[in-house]
Amino acid sequence: MKQSNGISYFVLSLILPSLTFSSKTNRNESSLASTLKTLLFFTALMITVPIGLYFTTKSYIFEGALGMSNRDSYFYAAIVAVVAVHVVLALFVYVAWNEGSRQWREGKQD
Repeated sequence: MKQSNGISYFVLSLILPSLTFSSKTNRNESSLASTLKTLLFFTALMITVPIGLYFTTKSYIFEGALGMSNRDSYFYAAIVAVVAVHVVLALFVYVAWNEGSRQWREGKQD
């Protein structure tokens, strides 16, 4: 009887670390999925926002509302697009920084 208890404790000691490992793996996979979603979201923003703002401001604001020449509207619309790129990058850094510190705090509590 004692021998079977010893074997069951041995088997449990082999199984329990793997269960702990799988919960850590699930947490890491969840963290990876969250990070990937954030990256894809900001990638889409990086593509659409500057291009959209460039053509929108060029056509409707600088040429339409302000009556600028075609040459001047290119220049100012490009400035708006560059500012939009910097805003999207700053937002990405802010979100990534907060997400990283949140994950660090959750990992520290374990």
